[in-house]
Amino acid sequence: MSETQVDQEFLEFVVKGIVDHPESVTVERQVDDMGVLLRLRVHAEDMGQVVGRQGATAKAIRSLLRIVGIKHNARVNLKIEEPEGSTHVPRPAADRVAEPSATPAAASDTDFGPIADELAL
Repeated sequence: MSETQVDQEFLEFVVKGIVDHPESVTVERQVDDMGVLLRLRVHAEDMGQVVGRQGATAKAIRSLLRIVGIKHNARVNLKIEEPEGSTHVPRPAADRVAEPSATPAAASDTDFGPIADELAL
């Protein structure tokens, strides 16, 4: 393994350790003036394991890759490719905003008494 491909080997090792179909894991390495880009492809059934709940696993893998890159004087980025046959449907941008907290009633439906009337709420 050459010193320039440590990041690729590391990514393959980590991902193959957490998926159910390690034979389907492929990593493509591309180097340009922006740094190193690693493109990860996994079996469609393994996407959830790689991404994790709310992206926590993917974020952790990216953090580790940055550390490996720093150690070898390279900027390493990870792109996880959506596999063919994946059932993941990305939500529209409008749905990604934080959902309002659950309240028993909207402020306009609540009677705040005479103080609210005085403040014209």
